[in-house]
Amino acid sequence: MEIRKARIADVPGIAKLINRQAGIGNVLPRSEEELCDALRDFFVAEVKGGIVGCSSLKIMGGDLAEVRSLVVADEAQGTGLGKSLVNACLEEAAVLGLSCVFALTAVPHFFEKLGFRQVPRSTFPQKIWRDCSKCKFFEACREVAVQYDLTPVLDRRIPAGRL
Repeated sequence: MEIRKARIADVPGIAKLINRQAGIGNVLPRSEEELCDALRDFFVAEVKGGIVGCSSLKIMGGDLAEVRSLVVADEAQGTGLGKSLVNACLEEAAVLGLSCVFALTAVPHFFEKLGFRQVPRSTFPQKIWRDCSKCKFFEACREVAVQYDLTPVLDRRIPAGRL
């Protein structure tokens, strides 16, 4: 298994993963056009040439970013892949000098095991108005906000070949 930055050739596989989960309300849907626009935000997990997981780190402004579109294929569940994808996002956030990363999730215990803590959703009004207000589950959202506080690392570089 390899965790790496997404490439343009990965877009169809990412779209398939995300939109399968979006169909059951686990994540927001993404078109291939949207994925191309946000491609630099994405990490993928690849096994034997196939995309089996993805996540993205969306910078929201200031020193805040969101882990979003975290999806692991059914056949790769329970392998630590989700943890690796979130950790890739956190590492990139630290490299970028961000101090706070959050996620909206229906499974807060997963994120809490990684060091996130629950906070009120109202902590992130920019997320609510940018994305949540467009969601069909907005009035009956079951997701909670979780936050990870980073200590910015001023001169941290990604080792060659890491991403």
